[in-house]
Amino acid sequence: MKNLFQLHPLVKKMDGEFLKDESRLLYSEEFFQELLQIERKRSSRTGIPFLLVLIHLSSHFEHPASTGIVRSIAAVLKETTRETDIKGWFKERSTIGILFTEMSESKDRMIDIFRERIEGKIREILHTCPGHGVEISFNWFPEEAKVITRQNGENLVFYPELQDDGKMDFRGFLKRAIDIAGSLLGLIVFSPLFLIIPLCIKATSKGPVFFRQERLGLHGRKFNFLKFRSMYVGNDDDIHRNYVKDLIHGNGLEPGNGNGGPDQVFKLTGDPRITPFGNFLRKSSLDELPQFLNVLKGDMSLVGPRPPIPYEFDDYKVWHRKRVVEVKPGITGLWQVKGRSSCSFDEMVRLDLRYIHEWSIWLDIKILIQTPWAVLRGKGAY
Repeated sequence: MKNLFQLHPLVKKMDGEFLKDESRLLYSEEFFQELLQIERKRSSRTGIPFLLVLIHLSSHFEHPASTGIVRSIAAVLKETTRETDIKGWFKERSTIGILFTEMSESKDRMIDIFRERIEGKIREILHTCPGHGVEISFNWFPEEAKVITRQNGENLVFYPELQDDGKMDFRGFLKRAIDIAGSLLGLIVFSPLFLIIPLCIKATSKGPVFFRQERLGLHGRKFNFLKFRSMYVGNDDDIHRNYVKDLIHGNGLEPGNGNGGPDQVFKLTGDPRITPFGNFLRKSSLDELPQFLNVLKGDMSLVGPRPPIPYEFDDYKVWHRKRVVEVKPGITGLWQVKGRSSCSFDEMVRLDLRYIHEWSIWLDIKILIQTPWAVLRGKGAY
């Protein structure tokens, strides 16, 4: 079995001779990213933050002749950081990463300390080597994980294992094939409702047939989420925004009123923004039908966690975020068939995380089979 704590033996061959490089001072990319995942999980669990410093090297460092320069930088890091700080390749031969853990200093103070003690020495080394450059970035977990995930889904600094390399394994290919076939079948089977429901919406209230809303999908990428409109137009979203904030943080929800305590539900009951016909659409989940178009487009899957609204994500705890960044959102999921809206927000997230950990094609099929019965029961529809 591979010893994960063995330093990666990067040995370069140059002019017929093997040269030992900075590998005795820096962990390999694979091991460093494994340690980053462990530290991220620890921080999510304990709430203790950490600082990830990335030293982005220029393309010149890919040349074997630059081995000595990189070794000098690694030696500086060894001399100027604590033994408990983790140094390694965030991206092999391109970006060096440093994990500052168990810090007693503030974010700004840690950055000042790094610049005073470390950055200057690194730039002194490069000053004597024309053509070599470096950029240094500071990333604070968990604060900046939210910003990176939401605003730039392609730059998942704290989630390197989730970065899309453009490749799709067989299971991913099969899941996508099922999504395409299932969404096309759904559009065909329910095509009469795509004619009837718009007529009913137009007859009962003014406004467009479809409701479009910005949601967060895989890796926090934003997309336009589609539903049949169930609310009056021109509504203020403060009612829902405040309710979701209280729901996530467990504030201001009184037991026994249908919105809190043991009977807490995820939906906002008695919402005055919903039209009478819209109430029927929501109760029957028919307002969800246009999401087959989201699945066909690739923004969603048939099965997966529900995509959050950006302002919901703003109030997420660190451990809640995993439901957003790891898998594509879905029309239905484990939460919908197990608890629907009659469970708390944390319980919903736990069901989503359980789905992520246990995902298989067979699990997707079982959830799809159970979904019609969950809809017919109408329990806690959302």
